[in-house]
Amino acid sequence: MTIQELLTTTAHRPWKIPNNNWKFYQEWNNALFLHYQVDLNELEKFVPKELEIDLFDGKPWISVVAFTMEKIRPKNLPYFPPISNFDEINIRTYVKSNNKTGVYFLSIEGGKMLSCKIARGISELPYRFSKIKRANQKYQSENSYFNDKLDIQFTIGNKITKKTKLINWLTERYALFQDTDKSINEFEIHHLEWPINEINLSKLELNYPRFKKLISEQPSKIHYSKGVKVLAWEKIKNDR
Repeated sequence: MTIQELLTTTAHRPWKIPNNNWKFYQEWNNALFLHYQVDLNELEKFVPKELEIDLFDGKPWISVVAFTMEKIRPKNLPYFPPISNFDEINIRTYVKSNNKTGVYFLSIEGGKMLSCKIARGISELPYRFSKIKRANQKYQSENSYFNDKLDIQFTIGNKITKKTKLINWLTERYALFQDTDKSINEFEIHHLEWPINEINLSKLELNYPRFKKLISEQPSKIHYSKGVKVLAWEKIKNDR
C-alpha cells in the first residue's frame, strides 16, 4: 500500500486525519500484545492529572507491547537501517484528552542506544535503552538499572476475523499523549486497522518492579499482529 492509499483509507478512524502534512513514517511489525486489567487507584499514581484514564466497561487496562520498529524516517527522507530499525517494548495505558482517546506510555524501551537517544530528543518520549534480543518466536529484554526483564516464547495462532469490542478498544488508538515537565504533548497518528492473530505462550517471564502492582506474569488477554504502517504528525504542546 502506498502512502497516498494509506492517507485515503480512513473509514475505520474515530475522527478525521489532520489537515496538515504528516511528519514521520514508521512500521510497527511483529507485535506481541499482553493486556492487563488493573486497579484504577494504583494506575492513577502513574498518569498525569491532566489526562483522564479511559475505561472499558468501567475498568482500566494497561498493555505490554513488544514489537520491531522499522523504516522510521522523516517525510521526504530515506530511512537509515542502523538507526531506523530497532526492537521496542512499551508499557501503555489508555487515556482521553481534547475529546480524543489515545495512549499514554508508562515506559518505552529500545534495543539500540543511539536510536533511543535520537527518538527521545526529537519526540520527548521517555525512551531508554535495554538489551533486547529477538529471534524466531522469542523475545527477550533486560535492563539492569531498573531490574526489568521480559522473556517470551510463543507460537502464532489463527487470524481473528471478527474482533471483539475489547480488542478494538485496546488497539485502535490514533493519538498519543505524553507529559514533560512543562507540557502535555499530543501526537496524531494514522494506520490501517491492526490485523490480529491468536497467540500461544510457551514461556512468559515478566518483571518490572516499578509496576509490580499493575503487571503480573499472567495477562488478561494476549494476541499477535504482523504489524501496521504508520504516519505520525508533529507534536502539539499543551502547557501545563
